[in-house]
Amino acid sequence: MNEPTPRSPSATEQDLDMAPHLEAARAATSLGRETLERAIRHLGRASAMEREQVVAYDIAHSYSALAVASAAIDHAERCHSLDPDGNDAASRIACVFAADALADLAGRISGREPSLDCPRAWLDAARGFLQEWRQPEAMAGLALAKSDRGLGPDLELARDTFHRFAAERVAPLAEHVHRANTDVPEEIIAGLAELGGFGLSVPEKFGGSATGGEGDYLAMVVATEELSWASLGIGGSLITRPEILTRAIVNFGTGEQKQAWLPKIASGEIMVAVAVTEPDFGSDVAHLTTMAVRDGAGWRVNGVKTWCTFAARADVLMLLARTDPDRTKAHRGLSLFVVEKDRTDGHGFKLSQETDPAGSSGPAANPGRMEGRAIDTIGYRGMHSYEIAFENWWVPDSCLVGGEAGREKGFYAQMQGFENGRLQTAARALGVMQSAYDAALSYAAERVVFGEPIIAYQLTRAKLGRMAAVIQATRQFAYAVARMMAVGEGALEASMVKAYACRQAEWCAREAMQIHGGMGYAEEFPVSRYFVDSRVLSIFEGADETLALKVIARRLAETIGAS
Repeated sequence: MNEPTPRSPSATEQDLDMAPHLEAARAATSLGRETLERAIRHLGRASAMEREQVVAYDIAHSYSALAVASAAIDHAERCHSLDPDGNDAASRIACVFAADALADLAGRISGREPSLDCPRAWLDAARGFLQEWRQPEAMAGLALAKSDRGLGPDLELARDTFHRFAAERVAPLAEHVHRANTDVPEEIIAGLAELGGFGLSVPEKFGGSATGGEGDYLAMVVATEELSWASLGIGGSLITRPEILTRAIVNFGTGEQKQAWLPKIASGEIMVAVAVTEPDFGSDVAHLTTMAVRDGAGWRVNGVKTWCTFAARADVLMLLARTDPDRTKAHRGLSLFVVEKDRTDGHGFKLSQETDPAGSSGPAANPGRMEGRAIDTIGYRGMHSYEIAFENWWVPDSCLVGGEAGREKGFYAQMQGFENGRLQTAARALGVMQSAYDAALSYAAERVVFGEPIIAYQLTRAKLGRMAAVIQATRQFAYAVARMMAVGEGALEASMVKAYACRQAEWCAREAMQIHGGMGYAEEFPVSRYFVDSRVLSIFEGADETLALKVIARRLAETIGAS
């Protein structure tokens, strides 16, 4: 058992030497991680984690929160080393966040100590740290906290550029699109294309801005957060689907496919939708049933896809289909296609291939059909999600990602895009969190209750302080994951940051609405939009339960439980 952390000066005092506090935060975070790893080893193999789903779920989220805490501490230590006498906001955020994460872990462990092989006194070594940084005023003191993001001048310039576009072009239209459930305005798509927003991951030689370094991933996170700050539906999400397809083509496409598709994606000439999920198979992509059967120099697609966001307006669909009829092969029988379609608008569409798509001038002997039905949602409006039925839709061989060599490798190609999509979704969650916090902070300063602005009350300041800590700590973890992914690592961490950020976005939006009181429930305030938008984040791009159980807990069991 670690020795108790020595008591340090009160966290509510000003002008603290934060170095010992950061050391204590590091020790407390390590203690939490060691406790979880001991529990994982005790549970054993991944099969045990499958049976103990409630415990596995808690382990996944607690481990993710501690990873966020570690990233916040890393950032605070960098800030402190650069300016020991400067603003200590990053250090205070790291300490408050780490204490909050450890306290949450204690609640998840309480009563389960024997089944997790956890000594009842496991937390004793960190009690001094918790007594300092769990004090209400420590959290309330962060209500107005802002720390340097540590991006550097180039990325700060990019952030400012996308923020101004979001504030000036996206935000003024966001409420109308949401309330009227209309389509994304073409002026936003055109403006984002001019900024290069669709080419952030497209290599420079294909018309994008990607150079192959960590800046590519960081720029994507920064741009997505700023656009989502203005609107999740018509801002940050616009670049998600082009990003997913881009990654798949860059990593698995043929030279001809890269030349054909990447410049058009980068310029915004073509917009993308993703057709992977099926009505009976959400995150369980290994058991998809949509079939692509060879027909001449191409394939006939039959089946139904659902939750295909932006499918009407899109020019191409990234389609995952089964090309091997042997379903026992599961994910090994899937291939990825780029399916061209006509651009449509409104809340539904019907398309047909009345002429021979192979090129003859006569009528098609077996005409293909594609029909899309919009699924109305309570939030995340503007792009619309569709259920799409394919009937004998013909797709040429040139649209099989990777060509013949890519046949039955579609699962791996789409995962290349989806892993990065999880990081991008975390960035979308950050944008929603920041907009909710900004709205709550502004309202709290103006709203007077019982003779005082509500920001004068400790509970309000504590809520705002926790929001600020969660947002800024999670942002640093997102940046850390971006740097990992730039060197081919971070697949597990991408799932962790997605799972954590999306749940916290919902909490932030809920508390922002609560701070608004009755007006938070009124549609005339944007905070009600933030609340319904935030709810989708833990559902799409990898449902929360699936990420926690099938990805995070399983991989932790494989790496730690087997050690």
